[in-house]
Parts: sequence; C-alpha cells; structure tokens
Amino acid sequence: MAVNLAVHGIGRPERQLDPGENERWVTVEQFEQLLDTVAGRDDVHLSFDDGNSSDVEIALPKLVERGLSAEFFPLAGKLGERGYVDSDGVRELVRAGMTIGSHGWEHSDWRRLDDRRAQRELEAAPRRLGELSGTPVRRFSLPYGAYDRRVLGRLRAAGASRVYTSDGVPARSDSWLQARTEVRHDLDQRWLDDVVAGAGSVYRRAGRWAARWVRRVTR
Repeated sequence: MAVNLAVHGIGRPERQLDPGENERWVTVEQFEQLLDTVAGRDDVHLSFDDGNSSDVEIALPKLVERGLSAEFFPLAGKLGERGYVDSDGVRELVRAGMTIGSHGWEHSDWRRLDDRRAQRELEAAPRRLGELSGTPVRRFSLPYGAYDRRVLGRLRAAGASRVYTSDGVPARSDSWLQARTEVRHDLDQRWLDDVVAGAGSVYRRAGRWAARWVRRVTR
C-alpha cells in the first residue's frame, strides 16, 4: 500500500483564488514540514495539481534539495497565465526529473462534459503537455476528485495509464485508479503522522465512509 499526497498551492498566491481554493493552500513552512516528514519513504508519493507558479518557484527547489521526485498535473489551458507555470516551467520540471501528467484543459467537472469538451479535456490537454515534456502524457488527476463510470470509461478510451482521485485513503501501488489525500491549509505534524502511518482517527474514518457513499450514489 502507498499514500498519495496531493498538494495545490504554496506560499502567497500570485492570482485570485477561486472560492474555497484557499483551503488547499499551505505556507512554505508547512510544505517544508511535509517534505521533511516524507523524505526517505518509498511508500509516500507526492503530486501537485493545477500547475500553480509555486510548483516551480517553491516546490521544485525544495524537492531537489531533498532528492525527492513528484508528479505534476498542470492545467494545459492555464499555462502562462498569471499565477500559473508557463511552457518553460513545464520543461524545467522535466529537466529536474519530475513527471508530468494532465489535470485537463481547465478546471471542469468531467462528469458534466459533452463530447466536444471531453475531447479537449482528455485528449487535447495531455497532447499539449506531452509536446512540452517530450514524452506522452498518460496519467491524469481528476479535477475536484470527481468521477463516475462514464468518466472512467472515457479515460480508458483516451489511453490513461493511471488516474488519481481525491478519495483520501491509501492505494495499492499497482492499481489503475489511485486514491490520494489532499494536503490542506490546516496541515500540522499530527495530521502528517496520522496520514503517513495510514492510521485513521474517528474523523478520517467518517470522511472515508462519506466519500465512498458519495461515490456510490453518483455512479
């Protein structure tokens, strides 16, 4: 089993955040605390969603300092916009040994896509990112962690080799569908120790039950 941690923004945002997005934004100090906790552990994997500029400006040098690698899932349609990484930033991540996946073209709920928008989100976006990274992009991170059977079917048809959710539980390392736990603004050492150890408090067990119930009723 492995623990997949999903990071979003770090430090002071360079753009206006969407409602509720600040809840998934951490300080530089919190991020360093996270890295120091997971350094040297093969059973903890780091990923970064959205392609915020802090991926390159803050996360990348601190990962390199500790000899860590991670997967980055930019929004292809946001590259170069204020507060987001640009094409050179994607290339810099690749040169440093990081892996590039796709978070889609824009931050859309993939359960509500028509065929035209699905083509852009699941085909055009990874193709653009693959052109920049120099290797085919076949890994996807689900916006909002939202999915149903139709979304998973579309991803398989698009050739996805791995899909990351936000279900908040450990994952089998060989599973096509990989659950992740989102890193949030109230991160502290106790939370990190609990998640990394795979131990569940009453709160986390309730959250897991709720997440599974939502998945069942939305499929």
